[in-house]
Amino acid sequence: MAKVVANGIAINYEIQGEGEPLILIPYLAADNACYAFQVGDYAKEFRCISLDPRGAGESDKPDAPYSTELIADDVAALMQVLGVERAHVMGLSLGAAAGMWLAAKYPERVASLSLHSAWPRTDPFLNTVVEGWRVLAKGLGDVSEMVILGILPWCLTPELYAARPDYVDSLAAFVRSRPKQPLEAFLRQSAAVQAHDAEAQLTRIEAATLITFGRWDLVCSTRFEPALRTIRGSEVHVFEDCSHAPIYENVPAFNERTLAFLRAHRMT
Repeated sequence: MAKVVANGIAINYEIQGEGEPLILIPYLAADNACYAFQVGDYAKEFRCISLDPRGAGESDKPDAPYSTELIADDVAALMQVLGVERAHVMGLSLGAAAGMWLAAKYPERVASLSLHSAWPRTDPFLNTVVEGWRVLAKGLGDVSEMVILGILPWCLTPELYAARPDYVDSLAAFVRSRPKQPLEAFLRQSAAVQAHDAEAQLTRIEAATLITFGRWDLVCSTRFEPALRTIRGSEVHVFEDCSHAPIYENVPAFNERTLAFLRAHRMT
């Protein structure tokens, strides 16, 4: 683990593996460890740079408004400080929202783009769901417990809860084991989710793009596919047995499909 100052804040990151750089941007309320089930496979072929976005993990949590565009600017600045001229970029949910801004604003820096459980512009349904998380977080006064009680049920299918309760419990324990996000930082991050609107930026994206959904995801469902398809040359894959978090619900299928895309779009 290491920290550097980029875009005016200290950003915490971890590097694992060798090869072409792969930037991993976390989702709402998560730190770099959220990709723990992927990095082991990815690092065999890529130099994985996992970061804590502003407001989460060990990165700074400035008392000022956040936006998905600002998080993208943070990532671009981090790349510059680390001397990474160009990289593959992957994000899930909030991470995907930042990823599309990164690819649109800094096309020369993005070799390929992987957008998982993504949405181009927050609609009334998504806004309502996130507002519920905000109310729950305020009521509990504990972001980790809010994630477990409020967000995780939207991320996993009922079938997984029924068939593998011990596994779901282990995911909850994992959430509790990570650096606790302050309530105000969560409220700033979640406000960025509610305000996200990169729809007009999608035609600026030049990188080869993989878009994936979970078939049973309600938060970022396939209703967003037509708008995301405006990214030129994009391809879409649906994980049929998953909800919002295929990275946990079907790890082998997710890793296999995403690695195949990354291999197909190597820089060399």
